[in-house]
Order: sequence, then C-alpha cells, then structure tokens
Amino acid sequence: MTVTTPQGFRAAGVAAGLKSTGARDVALVVNDGPLDVAAAVLTTNRVFAAPVAWTRQAVRDGRATAVVLNSGGANACTGPEGFADTHRTAEHVADVLATSAGDVLVCSTGLIGVRLPMDTLLAGVDAAAAALADPVAAVDGGGDAALAIMTTDTVPKTVAVVREVTDATATDGAATWSVGGMAKGAGMLAPGLATKLCVLTTDAVVDAATADAALRAATRTTFDRVDSDGCMSTNDTVILLASGASGVEVGLDALTDAVTEACGSLARQLVADAEGASHDVAVTVVNAASEDAAVAVARAVTRSNLFKAAIFGNDPNWGRIVSAVGTVPEDVAPFDALLLDVSVNGVQVCRAGGVGEPRELVDLAAEREVRVEIDLHAGSASATVWTNDLTHDYVHENSAYSS
Repeated sequence: MTVTTPQGFRAAGVAAGLKSTGARDVALVVNDGPLDVAAAVLTTNRVFAAPVAWTRQAVRDGRATAVVLNSGGANACTGPEGFADTHRTAEHVADVLATSAGDVLVCSTGLIGVRLPMDTLLAGVDAAAAALADPVAAVDGGGDAALAIMTTDTVPKTVAVVREVTDATATDGAATWSVGGMAKGAGMLAPGLATKLCVLTTDAVVDAATADAALRAATRTTFDRVDSDGCMSTNDTVILLASGASGVEVGLDALTDAVTEACGSLARQLVADAEGASHDVAVTVVNAASEDAAVAVARAVTRSNLFKAAIFGNDPNWGRIVSAVGTVPEDVAPFDALLLDVSVNGVQVCRAGGVGEPRELVDLAAEREVRVEIDLHAGSASATVWTNDLTHDYVHENSAYSS
C-alpha cells in the first residue's frame, strides 16, 4: 500500500544523518516506465523553497523519471546558494540513476532558513540508489520512503487504490491498474492546492495533460480542504508519476476518481496526525449559493481559534461557529443570518439563527472525530473543510521547533 504498489516503480528510504535522531531522511522514487509521465501541484505561497522552484521548472514538459526527497531541512529562504544545492542534488541523482537532471524532481522538508549539508545529503542519495539495486528491496521500499519524509509526523501516511479493468482497454493481458502514494505533514498544515510533501504513482497509460488535469481536480477537493492550523508551508508539493506499466489506457474521469480517492485518504491521514491535536473536525457547509461560498464559510470556521479552543475543551459553543460564519463578506457567500442552522455531531444546537437543542446533548469527549454542519439556506452547493482543535500540545510543540 505504497508508491511501489503500481507496476513500474521502485523506492528506497535511508538514514543519511540529516536528522539528529538518526531516523531515515532521504528517499528516492524511481519510475522505470515504459512511460515517464509526470505532473505536479505546488505551493501557492509566494515565498517558496528552492526545490519548489526547481520542480516547477523541471515538470513543465510533463516528464520525470525520479523524485528525490529529504527531511531534516526545507532548503527554503536559502538564496541562490540553496537553489544551487537543489540543482546539484538533481544532477547527482541523475548521475547515479543514469537519467537527465531535468527529469529529476526534488522535494525537501524541515526547518526554513538553513542550508542543507550537501555532503551528507548526497551520501544519502548514494545509499538510496544502492538500495534500489536490490530488486526485492526496491519493490518493497515504499514503506521506507514514507518513513524518510516524516518530520513531526508520528506515523507514515500511505495509500493504494486498485481498479479492475471494466472494458477492452487492457493490453498485455493486464486486468487491473492502480494508484499508490505517500505523504507527510503534521504542522503548517493549510496547503494551497497541495500538501506538505506527497508522491503519487500510477501504472495507468495516460498522457501528461490527463495526469495534470486529474491531479489538479483531485487536490482541489482533498488536500486543499485541509486547514489544520491556517499556516501554509513554503514547500508544499504533490507529484503524480505515471509508468504505463499496467498496459491499461485510462481516461480522465477514471484517473481523476482514483487519484481523488488516494488524495482523500492521505489528506484524512494528515488531519489524524496533526501536531498536538486531540480532535479531527469536519466542517461541512450545505445549501450554499456556490461551492466557493461553501468553502469560504467552512474555512472561516476552521480558522477561528475560539472555535478550535472550544472543541479542545469539549464545548459545543455554537455561538463561536455562527460568529465566524458572519465574518464572510456577503459578496463571497450570500445568506440570511436569521436562517442559519448549525448541528454538532448530529444535534441541531442552532435553529434559524437562534437557540436549538440543548448543547448538553452533544458529547465531544466520546470520540476524536467531530462533525459540524452549517446550513445556509441560500442555494444547493456544499463543501467540507477538515481542521483540528487548538491544544496545549500544539502550542508547546511549535514554541520550540527550531531550538
């Protein structure tokens, strides 16, 4: 259930010494083809890391044969020297894999504003490439790669989605095709069109335009609707590689469906492992004038520290919900405040903008997952944004991240 589940991929994750803990910190994912299709969605943060700049440029031709990833340092805000380090990393990977540097995508994660120790990183690349030489280990290496990209994550995040062929598009006798993936991210978890780091693989036969369209559609409704702490990273990257090794030709709708399922699973895993969180909160807005309006209202609630603190305290304080809803401009989300309904875990605590069922009927301590539904009575569109509560542990973990 990893990036090596689809045919045509190898992966490895090794400990190079970038992390003081001695844990795995360098990963390689290699596409052995026959196709070398690639697409990427990258952070919308105007301050972006050197690997983001490199990958944005390298993936423009819709091709890539490998992705190299490191934890233990973001290589962000490191100036021209940092970009040169990224370029050097891609060239080194290209040398050891006998490919082109322009076909190597680069991802980094960790502390911002510190250059990477290049000798250590490149030695890690060599070790990962050596691990890829063992065919059995390389096929099973997806789990090690997922471990190597973790930072404050407590568990690796992986997924596999398998589809059976339902029409006569298969060649070489193939009966299935699949999408595999891995992701990391626990803090700075409010991605814009991406997540912290994510690599998806598929053995479907698709072209670059189809891969790009499917990836953008998938991330729009999954990763882009995770808003754990309202903070967007400089390094957010989602990459999709297609090998075509299954021999199954897949159309845009089918690929989008499978990639969306994979991204949805990974996004939910990110929320479940968010830094210091004790609740995972789904804020769903229904009967909005448009999908964009629903997202705007949901995001206003998920970014309310008062709301998030109340959830931490197991307090279904619906007044904090409706007050956050009311901050959304009318031209963004039209609604009548006197018609608002709010339910928390199925209990309608606010009805028609006023008091509903007793809040004492809501038990937020019983389960980690909390579901909030806001009915705007303004249309037929809906959307869900996931967030977490604001906890002492989150504050503590992020008060000393660089020390």
